[in-house]
Amino acid sequence: MNNKFKLKFRGVRGSYPTPRANFLKYGGNTSCVEINLDNRLVVLDAGTGIVDLGTELVREYILSSGDARERKPVEATILLSHVHQDHIQGLQFFKPVFVKGSKINVFGLNVSNEDLVDTLKDVLFDRVFPLGIDDVKCSFNIQNLNDSKIVVIKKDNDAKIIDVSDFNSDDYTKDDALITFHKTQAHPKNGCLCMKINYNDKVLVYATDKETYIGSDKRFIEFAYGCDVLIHDAQYTHQDYVSPVAPKQGYGHSTYQMALESAKLAKAKKVFFFHYDPNYDDATLEMLEDEFSNPEGGVEFAKEGMEIIL
Repeated sequence: MNNKFKLKFRGVRGSYPTPRANFLKYGGNTSCVEINLDNRLVVLDAGTGIVDLGTELVREYILSSGDARERKPVEATILLSHVHQDHIQGLQFFKPVFVKGSKINVFGLNVSNEDLVDTLKDVLFDRVFPLGIDDVKCSFNIQNLNDSKIVVIKKDNDAKIIDVSDFNSDDYTKDDALITFHKTQAHPKNGCLCMKINYNDKVLVYATDKETYIGSDKRFIEFAYGCDVLIHDAQYTHQDYVSPVAPKQGYGHSTYQMALESAKLAKAKKVFFFHYDPNYDDATLEMLEDEFSNPEGGVEFAKEGMEIIL
């Protein structure tokens, strides 16, 4: 299929991984969504779900040729919504990073005016890992990202960051993938990037770690309006969100009702709940799915391994 736009959920869990038998139906890996844009690989967040993806990519690399000099290198653009652990903790175990010839872009939210490369050095590599970030074998292109930028991925897989003010739609074609961003401040302490991928007349919006305001988040609704697929944070039940013992308001995550309201106001054609609380086992999520899921109406629960073609 030419110009295909396909997504695969690699990790749908929030906060921390849950490798237990009663969490397998929905999945226990943390946030990671694989996007294929006509053989261009884009990865949304690098939670533990990215680990198996990396294993598969290296296997494909080895099988691409018996001659190591002729193998097709892994190329990927990884977009980090923010640098909380459940969105980056798989990156140092992403095998293509350690294969010479791999070309890995990592573009992510710039936190507290620090360079992303310095943050990743501190929290993933040099201080807590046997290898420093400068010891990896791939071509590692790490750059800061914010909502004043656009990521453009050309047909030849060349990815670059440009300023919104420099964007001219006449310079791009239907074959180019355009990724824009909306920063929500509702997620402590430095906010989080929601992402919108435009490709081949289809639009996907990824809104993890997104808490909705009373009366809706009008800037986000405008950002997501009319999208074909909305992947929306739905970490908490309403009961947990307003719990008198341990309330979750202000934690930067939505309830299922909030996600549905955002999808309705944005006129999203399809919405997937995402970023499930690690305390919610399969039985709990099955109960919630019975209550909130409506596949005919475009409302579904994301499950690890699920694939969607836009």
